[in-house]
Order: sequence, then structure tokens, then C-alpha cells
Amino acid sequence: MQALNTIYEIIAMLTNVLVMLIIIQFVIGLLFAFNVVNSSNEFLASFYNSINRLLEPVLRPIRNVLPSTGTIDFSPLVLIILLNIILIVLGSLLRG
Repeated sequence: MQALNTIYEIIAMLTNVLVMLIIIQFVIGLLFAFNVVNSSNEFLASFYNSINRLLEPVLRPIRNVLPSTGTIDFSPLVLIILLNIILIVLGSLLRG
């Protein structure tokens, strides 16, 4: 049982890191969109592109399922909700 709890904690930690990356991507995208930060800032642009490359394989299937909403992308929100649902289900399976 201890091994399952350890695996759950590792999954929870990785999920939290993924959620933080999604939030960072969202904030940097807003900074670029509202010209708070110039998109020619090499460090921020490369950091943003790296996060996009990491998250794109996970977000693309969600984008394919969601209806087109124009400029607003709801796939990161859907991913965060799905990750939290998975954590809740795994946690309840371990406890119950």
C-alpha cells in the first residue's frame, strides 16, 4: 500500500508541475498579447516556445475535440480540470 501512495504522490507532483507550466504559458501569452513584454525578448520568447513544444502534444487532442471559439483557447482550462479529476479518482481509489 505504501508503494501505491508513493506512486500517487509522484503523479500528483508531476500534475502540479504540468499545471504550473500551463499557467506560466498562459501568463506569458497574455504579456505578449497586450504588449506588456515585447515579443522580440529572446529569453521570454524561447521560454514560451519551449513550453509550447512541451504542452502541444497534450493540448492538441483537446483542441481537436473542443468547438472553435475564435481567439480564446479553452484547452488549457480543460486540461487542468481533467488532471484534477484524474487525481481525485486516483486518490479515492487508494483510500477506498
